[in-house]
Amino acid sequence: MSKRSENMMIDAGMRNDLGHPLDYRELNRRIREVIASGEDRLVLMNVMGQRYIASATSNPRMRIEIHGTPGNDLGAFLNGGVIEVFGNAQDVTANTMNDGRIIVHGNSGDITGLAARGGTLLVKGNSGYRVGIHIKEFEGKGPNLVIGGYVNDYLGEYMAGGTILVLGLEVEGSPVGLHVGAGMHGGRIYVRGGLEKHQLGPAACLADMDEKDEKVVSNLIDQYEQAFNIKVDRSVPVSKVMPLDSRPFRGHYDSTTI
Repeated sequence: MSKRSENMMIDAGMRNDLGHPLDYRELNRRIREVIASGEDRLVLMNVMGQRYIASATSNPRMRIEIHGTPGNDLGAFLNGGVIEVFGNAQDVTANTMNDGRIIVHGNSGDITGLAARGGTLLVKGNSGYRVGIHIKEFEGKGPNLVIGGYVNDYLGEYMAGGTILVLGLEVEGSPVGLHVGAGMHGGRIYVRGGLEKHQLGPAACLADMDEKDEKVVSNLIDQYEQAFNIKVDRSVPVSKVMPLDSRPFRGHYDSTTI
């Protein structure tokens, strides 16, 4: 790791003449300058909702530490490196992430992990609606999403690949809402702590855990414990959700238009 210097820290809360915090475009311009300079560590202080932070970052050695609350599309199209948020994240975190890691020491908003294609997202707390919508995988490469608390409705909607694990820590009852896996046609969802059939969406079903599933879940819990220094009780049962069919909407379209 290179020696820390002044240009490795940006105060995103500095005010202009109108009293507004640093504009998201200016903040992202400065971030790109730091990355282009060859530095491999950047600390952002007093982040106040600025959007698109570190979008399309590709340097696998880059580590961006965020203090405050990043805005929508944090780490969009991320292709390498680590983003660590010491606070909450807003909507669409990890949008179309391809590689790298995003670690959130708080909660994340709606549509977390939208269309992610790779990489790992670890959220210490809760998340919102439509988490993991349309995540996908190709030739064995896919994203891993781990939510420590609960998530709301439509978890894994239209999921085409990848892995989602909801740990349900400090949650009474089921840690997921309704319509889990609605329209899913690939991938797998693991829910620790309770899941009933009525919570499943169309095209999703409950399946038995096997040895491979146990290893996948154990590995993801290892990563979660290491990231947040939390011990997870591994004796709590885990439910597995799989797609009923790789083409759940077969027969629902007019074949003459295809």
